[in-house]
Amino acid sequence: MFFLGIDLGTSSVKASVVESQSQKTVATASYPETEEEVISLNPGWAEQSPDQWWENVKQAILKCHASSKYDPKDISAIGIAYQMHGLVLVDKDQHVLRNSIIWCDSRAVEIGNKAFQEIGEKTCLSHLLNSPGNFTASKLAWVKENEPAIYDKIDKVMLPGDFIAMKMTGECTTTMSALSEGVFWDFRHSKISKEIISYFGFDHTLFPSLTAVFSIHGHLKDTVASRLSLSPGIPVSYKAGDQPNNALSLNVLNPGEVAATAGTSGVIYGVCDELNYDLQSRINSFAHVNHELKKNRIGVLLCINGTGIFNRWIRNLAGANHTYAGLNEAAAKTPVGSDGLIALPFGNGAERMLNNQIIGAHFHNIDLNIHGIAHMVRAVQEGIAFSFRYGLDIMRKNGIDPTVVRAGKTNLFLSDVFAQSFANVNNVVVEFYEGDGSFGAAIGAGIGAGIYKTAEAALQNRKPVGVVNPATTKQYEELYEQWKKRLSDQLNRIHQTKALSFSET
Repeated sequence: MFFLGIDLGTSSVKASVVESQSQKTVATASYPETEEEVISLNPGWAEQSPDQWWENVKQAILKCHASSKYDPKDISAIGIAYQMHGLVLVDKDQHVLRNSIIWCDSRAVEIGNKAFQEIGEKTCLSHLLNSPGNFTASKLAWVKENEPAIYDKIDKVMLPGDFIAMKMTGECTTTMSALSEGVFWDFRHSKISKEIISYFGFDHTLFPSLTAVFSIHGHLKDTVASRLSLSPGIPVSYKAGDQPNNALSLNVLNPGEVAATAGTSGVIYGVCDELNYDLQSRINSFAHVNHELKKNRIGVLLCINGTGIFNRWIRNLAGANHTYAGLNEAAAKTPVGSDGLIALPFGNGAERMLNNQIIGAHFHNIDLNIHGIAHMVRAVQEGIAFSFRYGLDIMRKNGIDPTVVRAGKTNLFLSDVFAQSFANVNNVVVEFYEGDGSFGAAIGAGIGAGIYKTAEAALQNRKPVGVVNPATTKQYEELYEQWKKRLSDQLNRIHQTKALSFSET
């Protein structure tokens, strides 16, 4: 028996097939080969085509099949992980009405900020656990305000994973976890927020039927099964946002446990058992995959938009003949602190932990006689590690204070420079585990289909495959303070510019 896991990322779709008993990944594939386009029609905008996502999902599954390491007919359940906070709109015929406004899009920031003030900060934080910010609800409000002809055709509003499940099964469903990440969910009353619905003027009928994360979200349509050589009628039995799903794959289910990722964006995700929120909404709280009405499991999420995308940018700048592995090796030969070069990695839209400021990415202290590409790579990776520290300090003030962080040995964590910098500046042990988001989605499918009795039972044999211990923490503390001073200076410049512009008007 096998499970199929799908991870719908920003850059690509990854599919993995996992054997149920051994929990070994027998095949994995990504599509497309090059990174998927992010459409930016205006500064701060970020969109992708849901129909292209679906094409990528199908191609990734077929690439897995091409390995010939299993019989596709032996796949018994499907799980879906997906990029969080995206807005997908379909009409009554389940046709996509516009490109998805994805997680890093900043166009709805002011709409969300205004809602935060007018609904009331206390009400938003105590019931939604977040400011509406530029989450899915605010993005939907932007469409309502700016594209009324499209809004009037909407039959269902979905998160990206809901859309992929719909394409597979023909059924429109969503989850408490998905609604909470869209900032539609009232945790105090355990239902869709009447304040959000009323304030923005949304209709309740726009939302799909509610199902549990681990449950049957529909059965594979005959036409899709035929196209993908799968058995018709097998269940889609799990779907979750990429960060809750990543936490599942790392066996982060209980209060005090913490996961980290460093892909296009960077995330620290901790679990607590209280309806926890940050007064400034710089970190965000959502229903974790195992949250229940009578047993709180809240995922507290720090998201930094400008992490792996900055590393990718510097790699592209270096040229096609430079690989990530080669640049990581060159950075490792460069002194700690990059000979004074400092990088601020905030060039991918509004940063929640900076109160939704857009400050851009910056290099400081460039010396044209000293610094080369290896210095820039190291400065970028150290700067990303420092941004994690800045966010983790906010989380510590809100009750998440880890000594151990679990991560997959993927993306930026493949770099020894980044992994050691992360451990050093945060003074935490980093434990590495095999598997990724598509693995987690496959295991989630097994849980949702009832093959595993509980999530804990499914993950009881997960063991770390590597560890990085913190070292030279004093040196990194000094470097972090220098980096934080540069960040503070940049934020002050923005505030001064805004104040000047206000006074002139």
